[in-house]
Amino acid sequence: MRPASERFGLSCALITPFLASGAIDHARLVTHGRRVLAEGCRTITLFGTTGEGPSIGLGARAAALDALRHAGLDFANTVLGAVTASSVEEAAVQANQLYDAGARGVLIAPPFYFKGVDDDGLFAWFGRVFDACREPHNVFLYHIPSLTQVPLSAELVGRLRAAYPGVIAGIKDSAGDWPTTERFLAAHGDLHVLVGDERLLARAVRHGGSGAINGFSNFCAPQLLPMVERGEDVPQISALVDLLLGYPVTPAIKVLVAHVTNDPEFLRTAPPLVDVPDVDARALIAAFKRLG
Repeated sequence: MRPASERFGLSCALITPFLASGAIDHARLVTHGRRVLAEGCRTITLFGTTGEGPSIGLGARAAALDALRHAGLDFANTVLGAVTASSVEEAAVQANQLYDAGARGVLIAPPFYFKGVDDDGLFAWFGRVFDACREPHNVFLYHIPSLTQVPLSAELVGRLRAAYPGVIAGIKDSAGDWPTTERFLAAHGDLHVLVGDERLLARAVRHGGSGAINGFSNFCAPQLLPMVERGEDVPQISALVDLLLGYPVTPAIKVLVAHVTNDPEFLRTAPPLVDVPDVDARALIAAFKRLG
């Protein structure tokens, strides 16, 4: 296990609150970001899967970054942002927008439209994105094949590290598959290997994992800290993952954030996602309470 001082720790894949108009609710974004940091998250990650990043355009991203910066958040130490695009140009624009805002790092997913691409194609794509960034650094590669259907291999990571030394800081592994996590740890354990599936988190930390960027820290960050800091299993968390997988996950996370904050304004999602129906939300909250 890495010493605690060398681990990445817990980063909240921050939900994005929306106004009834569909615009981002900047006041709640700021308040929620501060809350999860106060609860033990070392950083927040904007515009990820839980943050509905693929549904948020460049203008809205810029306005959200401005709101957080003007609120005094320490971007250099506590703010990361995700990049989700299929074209090199747009991926680089999103990344440069985050770098220009002073973000600590960027989480870059692979291009997701064309399926069945090989490592040569992905190497070329990531390389062109890095070349188009003004000063690429602290890049976290985002492995989430359930959504992109474009997996990242340990060999591809190695090729990118060799071609762009010092650029890649870590890998976010959201495959939910222990053999994949194990391969990343074996080949790139000197990087920050971060686990998105909470059911594997403690095990990964015990085997050298560096922490997590996850959605559950939006509503139960303190309960995740033993897993991230000491590699301790928390059985209720695994049960909670199984529970949420019975629902559309991001809208369900928003239900639980609205519940723990007693603020229904957090429930809104951006199309194409839809809000959890009231009857299902009540059932989810009741099951959440039963888990303690």
